[in-house]
Amino acid sequence: MSLTEKENTIFMRLREIVAYQLSIAQDKITLTSNFISDLKADSLDMVELVMAIEEEFDLEIPDDDVGKIDTVRDAIRFINNKTEE
Repeated sequence: MSLTEKENTIFMRLREIVAYQLSIAQDKITLTSNFISDLKADSLDMVELVMAIEEEFDLEIPDDDVGKIDTVRDAIRFINNKTEE
């Protein structure tokens, strides 16, 4: 599945955040990367990631929604939907 221009922009920004927060190379982060199983994020990493994403994209991710964001693509969809509201 291809990304829209907006989704691709979100992906580029998100990949920078994830790479920085998890201390991994950006080229290791793909759309299908699972934050926990593929990128080895623990619960503290996830809290820090959520805070960084909220700050970067000027949005709030409710706790109920955090549990639904497993992959990079899930995060892109969430951010895209929130920034369209």
